[in-house]
Amino acid sequence: MMFWYDHDVDGWGWFAMSAGMVLFWALIITAVVLLIRALHAPHEHTHTPTAPTPEDILRERLARGEIDEEEYRRRLRTLHAGPLKKT
Repeated sequence: MMFWYDHDVDGWGWFAMSAGMVLFWALIITAVVLLIRALHAPHEHTHTPTAPTPEDILRERLARGEIDEEEYRRRLRTLHAGPLKKT
């Protein structure tokens, strides 16, 4: 009847058990941290999108082919020149 005691866990068994417990708790802690972050993260739909800048609109019009490169550069220079002075 001594065969019940012949199945002790050897060094690799203890290592595997220890590594398994460390991985188990790391997984639990990671899940809790991610859950807390997800619950406290700001919602994306509450932010209003930023309005496109005039340069963005010009780039989009050039990309769509509504204006050519010469027109794009002329309008960009006008935008960067600032407001027109009245005389």
